[in-house]
Amino acid sequence: MEEVTGPGDGPANGRVEELPDQIPVLALRDLVFFPSMVLPLLVGRPRSTGALDQAAQAGNLILLVAQEDPEVEDPELEDLHRTGTLARIVQRSSLPDGTNRVVFEGLERIRVHRFLPGPGPFQAQGTPFPYPEPPPDHLPKVEALVRRVERDAREYAHLHPELPDGPEGEVPTPSDASGGTPQSFHHRVRALHRVVGHILVPAREKQEILEAETLETAAHRTLELLERELEILRIEERLGQEMSRQMDQERRHIYLQEQLRAIQKELGDEGGEWDDLEAQVEAAELPEPARKRADRELARLQKLNPASPESGVIRNYLDWIVSLPWQTITQDNTDVTHAAEVLEEAHHGLEEVKDRILDHIAVLSLVGELKGPVLCLVGPPGVGKTSLARSIARALERRFVRVSLGGIRDEAEIRGHRRTYVGSLPGRIVQGLRQAGSANPVFLLDEVDKVVKDGHGDPASALLEVLDPEQNSAFRDHYLELGVDLSRGLFIATANTLAGIPDALRDRMEVIRIPGYLDTEKQVIATRFLFPNQLTRHGLPADGFRLEEKTVEAVIEGYTREAGVRELDRSLARMARKLAREVAEKRRAPDQEAFLAPTALPGLLGPPRHRRDGGTQGEERVGIATGLAWTPVGGEALEVEVAVVPGSGSIQLTGTLGDVMKESAVAAFTFARARARMLGLRPTFHRDVDIHIHIPEGATPKDGPSAGITIAAALISALTGLATRPDVAMTGEITLRGRVLPVGGVREKAVAALRIGMRTVVLPTGNAREVETLPPEIRKRLDFRLVDRMDQALDEVFGPGVALPGTTGDREFPAGDRDFPSGPLDGGVSLSQ
Repeated sequence: MEEVTGPGDGPANGRVEELPDQIPVLALRDLVFFPSMVLPLLVGRPRSTGALDQAAQAGNLILLVAQEDPEVEDPELEDLHRTGTLARIVQRSSLPDGTNRVVFEGLERIRVHRFLPGPGPFQAQGTPFPYPEPPPDHLPKVEALVRRVERDAREYAHLHPELPDGPEGEVPTPSDASGGTPQSFHHRVRALHRVVGHILVPAREKQEILEAETLETAAHRTLELLERELEILRIEERLGQEMSRQMDQERRHIYLQEQLRAIQKELGDEGGEWDDLEAQVEAAELPEPARKRADRELARLQKLNPASPESGVIRNYLDWIVSLPWQTITQDNTDVTHAAEVLEEAHHGLEEVKDRILDHIAVLSLVGELKGPVLCLVGPPGVGKTSLARSIARALERRFVRVSLGGIRDEAEIRGHRRTYVGSLPGRIVQGLRQAGSANPVFLLDEVDKVVKDGHGDPASALLEVLDPEQNSAFRDHYLELGVDLSRGLFIATANTLAGIPDALRDRMEVIRIPGYLDTEKQVIATRFLFPNQLTRHGLPADGFRLEEKTVEAVIEGYTREAGVRELDRSLARMARKLAREVAEKRRAPDQEAFLAPTALPGLLGPPRHRRDGGTQGEERVGIATGLAWTPVGGEALEVEVAVVPGSGSIQLTGTLGDVMKESAVAAFTFARARARMLGLRPTFHRDVDIHIHIPEGATPKDGPSAGITIAAALISALTGLATRPDVAMTGEITLRGRVLPVGGVREKAVAALRIGMRTVVLPTGNAREVETLPPEIRKRLDFRLVDRMDQALDEVFGPGVALPGTTGDREFPAGDRDFPSGPLDGGVSLSQ
């Protein structure tokens, strides 16, 4: 340790008689050093250490200047303030890590005129910057300001818990300075600097005080900072006192509660609260395991402190036990005729679903209790799955509970949360029982295909126990930790598609598909249900306005494109709003009965948003074929377009196609190459052309094998120049040998074909059974052609009697072409058959 000089050994009043021309500069981070301060600092930056070495050769004088940005690790000259403090190095010692511990004594303020550039330590040229002595008439005011600062500093030191030793011991008392002599003035300057140097405020605000022109300005600014900090400290002290007083009150309350319980125990009176709980447990119709558990929890509760968190958990638990309908059963109405009337009143069509529900009610009427598979209604949005479940509950006269499973990712949502923290609850199944108030409600598990599996567990696996008739008689909720009988409830699940349902869960459900409504069914639904309901909802008489048959048909064809009726309902709601506005504006009498014609639709709904024209016609159909696809929201029609241009034999597929559909396109292309001679093409035609296959609506992803024969038909049409029939739609998977394999979603695709005005649908022979189960209206309005070979499909696509070029010999083949057989490669029928 190197002792340089002691504090106070410098010149009187902290003034240096002769200032060096070049003063070493030490940059300070987040610190402003004031004159009259004596403070140890740790110096470790190389440039700062060099400044210390230079100061040792120049009388141990150094200029301490604060950085403008304390986050700068290696500051430059432009990063330093222009006002600092000249300090004397009192003591310097080296620490084991290479850092210097230096004690500085502030002498006077220095205003920097110029920083000297150079690669080494910073140096500066400056002049002293003392406060000017105030006029005699201002001395009392300055004296009063400084004394006020001193008083506030003492209170600040008393209130601040983190303040280092300094202001309280170093601030001079008023008796140390009296009068307005110059000695008293310099003493007050030193006192002010000591105070402001130790208060804990941002360095930016301290720098403003250091740069003040007069002592009065510096004192004013210091007093403002102290008053602000004192106000904050007083609030903190008041809050601490309030918290302490509150804790004392809580401890006193707990003590008095214990005394009261002791007195009640001596008197033989445990209080009315325990009596109420015991009465609720006793009155509840609980099974034996639940009663034993409730009695045990009640005994535990009576021994606990009422203010403890566990007491609230047990109270909530007992409330759930006594509020569940353990033995409450509603009487079923098993009249099949009544059920049929309820279903027919609320729903049009859906004969297969109604038939299955009536079968269930009929068996229930005979055996009294039926444990069977869970019904799962699968269909696109808006076909009435949820409302159908409500109608089943009305038909049976049971309570109805809807549990939405869409987006559930936590297994605890099904099984409940364990009682390990305050706020835990049973799962949604037990909550539904409590909401229903009976042990045999109709449970609707909505959107079961949208359950999510992640790190919180697998909710779909938890549903296995709920939906399994062999297990759900003792379903165990994690919160209750008791067996709950779910076998008396009727569970109905809904889904848009089976793809999102795990196989094990699907195995426990009986799937009933609802493919969507036909246009004729939508017309009946709109006339009988939707439009009267919308009129009533909008304050109009249900029989005040009537829709003509052509009007409903125009709304369905021009303003909706869906399998269900939600968009249709919204369109009718918009019409009702427009009519209500006309009545409100006195343009139409509210009791005036009116028939709405199709000509009124543009004024009510605007121009039609959809057009049904069956696609392109005539010569424009060359290279185009209409296919049918299945989607989670119903069947859709799509047109496959093929263009053949001169090229080098490449094939391009566009339209956001999936891997399976791309493979179908390649298989169709290979089939066309195998039939080249029959099509009137050179066997090597593919070497001289580029083929582009595109399916419109390119932003929509498409996949699946059912577009195979559609792609093949469009490709052959483009190669031969023959136009396809505009009223024919098709679906089927194609193989390399030209076989047509069965596909799924026949009913949805048939509804889509009707929706776009098709007359003929080409299907694989393997789908004959599905065709037989289609509604009579679909079979009557569509001509289904069953094929098992692509050659037969082409006869239907190009129309009867249309001969392909290869069968009439109107194309010549160059000499030396590869000899292909004139008939089908695998012994099938020719295209002309």
